[in-house]
Amino acid sequence: MNTKYLEIIKAPLVTEKSNDAKQNNKYTFLVSEKATKTEIKEAIERIFKVKVESISTLNIKVKTKRVGRYTGLSNRGKKAIVTLKDGMTIENI
Repeated sequence: MNTKYLEIIKAPLVTEKSNDAKQNNKYTFLVSEKATKTEIKEAIERIFKVKVESISTLNIKVKTKRVGRYTGLSNRGKKAIVTLKDGMTIENI
């Protein structure tokens, strides 16, 4: 497996909403901000050995955070919601 695929897919996003979406063969991942849908599709298919039906991506915008008198910004990022073909599942997530 090529290491560029591991740089594209950062981590699975585990929330209550994403756990409910797994029943519909939809998995959510944090991905590189510069990755395109075709790169994400190829990385998911190579890493997990599944077939991808569709991908939806969205950018996570920066939010202002405060700790006491200090203000800062949260990290920006990108999420990918991956729909797998029927009969395919990703284990260990």
